Amino acid sequence: MSRNIHNERTDRLLDGILSLQNREEAYRFFEDLCTVNELESLGQRFEVAGMLREERTYQDIAQITGASTATISRVNRCLNYGTDGYVMVLDRMSDESDQSEEMKP
Repeated sequence: MSRNIHNERTDRLLDGILSLQNREEAYRFFEDLCTVNELESLGQRFEVAGMLREERTYQDIAQITGASTATISRVNRCLNYGTDGYVMVLDRMSDESDQSEEMKP
């Protein structure tokens, strides 16, 4: 049985995250909030998600990121059957990257 993460405590955490104004503030907050291993794991999962979207193989992803096949599989399951959180963020980041490329002379 899955626990419901939609609660006042999580709302407050997410509101705090949304209040961050730049990368430096995000680093400061997450370095206080997470252990180094937790933050590295989050970064690794996000990198895995991006590589899966590029249709890289599990073997390539594992070799490049150091992620286990279990982690890769979990991220892949979220990409295919999750709430589209990875997709939403990766798409937005891709759009921002495309826009900044168009602005270059």
